[in-house]
Amino acid sequence: MKTNKTLLSTAVAFSLLSASGIANAAGFQLAEYSATGLGRAYAGEAAMADNASSQWRNPAMLTYLEGTQVSVGAIYVNPNIDVDGTSTYIDGPHPASSHDFAHDAIIPNFYLSHQYNDKLAVGFALGTNYGMETDLGKDFAAANFGNQASVFSMEANLNAAYKLNEQLSIGGGVRYIMADGSIGAVMPPQMKPLAGKTLKYMEGDDKAWGWQIGAAWQINDNNRIGFAYKSEVELNLQGHAEGLGFNLVAPVVKPRYNGSMELTLPATAELASFHQLNDQLAIHTSINWTDWSSFKELVANIPEFGDKSDQLVKTENWKDNYRFAVGTTYQLDQKWTLRSGVAYDMSAVDDKYRTTTIPETDRVWLSVGAGYEWSKNLTLDAGFTYIFAKDAPISEPRDSSDNAAAAFGGKFEGEVTGNVWLIGVQANYTF
Repeated sequence: MKTNKTLLSTAVAFSLLSASGIANAAGFQLAEYSATGLGRAYAGEAAMADNASSQWRNPAMLTYLEGTQVSVGAIYVNPNIDVDGTSTYIDGPHPASSHDFAHDAIIPNFYLSHQYNDKLAVGFALGTNYGMETDLGKDFAAANFGNQASVFSMEANLNAAYKLNEQLSIGGGVRYIMADGSIGAVMPPQMKPLAGKTLKYMEGDDKAWGWQIGAAWQINDNNRIGFAYKSEVELNLQGHAEGLGFNLVAPVVKPRYNGSMELTLPATAELASFHQLNDQLAIHTSINWTDWSSFKELVANIPEFGDKSDQLVKTENWKDNYRFAVGTTYQLDQKWTLRSGVAYDMSAVDDKYRTTTIPETDRVWLSVGAGYEWSKNLTLDAGFTYIFAKDAPISEPRDSSDNAAAAFGGKFEGEVTGNVWLIGVQANYTF
């Protein structure tokens, strides 16, 4: 996608790739930052110090990494999401179904850490927390509520950590986020002869700064607790909008209108623990919180509309969500490390506010992984996860913000179902 591409409803666009598309974490987060963590369902991440990727979840873990380390990897995401239901218009009911509408993706990552001395360490990270591509098709009978969305984002971190004493380490960093995306809705097939005509289409982009902090408490040789916090990130998405829905309120009808939307990427926090039970077995846990209650509505600002410049696109009314995970690491022998984990990811939206474009629902993760020490300096990791998504109802319109869309094709009643496969690989090298 090009620069100038994440406007008005990019919040919705963000939402569809990840968990909203029932892909990964809740809301529009991507949990997939490393194949190492994938193998244990990302349990205990804020307290884990496997390799240079550890700084992504807790910069304080840099103090546990020796020498200079590099980690490079990628995770393949295969979401299988279906929506089935009925769209009811004045001419009667119409089957409304779209199968496998969330696109596959490959999520790359790169991490570099350097131990400056026995107290200070620094790091650099490239990854992503948001992204997706989905297309329900123009023949979807509820396309008046939304038919396609996409987002691509990249985040760069500069981190530093300091070891205060043998028990306590602290860390922090700055985050630079670049994002672009799009979302659209069209006339559904029952609206002949206007079927397929754009109701609303929006695209745009923005760049913004954020920050993160973390701490680690080494209780004793076998037990450690970690805490990390990422700030919210304010985006002022700039781009353009077009379609019949905007033409109806425009003082002068144009092919497209310049506009923007303020969007806050929510703050997150993680409390994690690591426990070495014996020489071979360790167990780790996490509780994650995301401030999704900050995501209340989508409002488009189009200055040329004058006193109607602020256009309510959609109410969302999300709620804070929690994720609970527990995992294990087993040192099989000198070369092989085995990992496993299970996680429960709560939905960030109640049944009333679930939408076809954001089919957010509860998820259960089952993960396995392995690490192999190729040489003293090189290790290879692989992880595999299967995510069960809870079947969930969808009913649109949900409130007055959907009434205009309902007038162009009727109401929708249905259910979202799905699952996700994740496969990741990673190489770690210590200089």
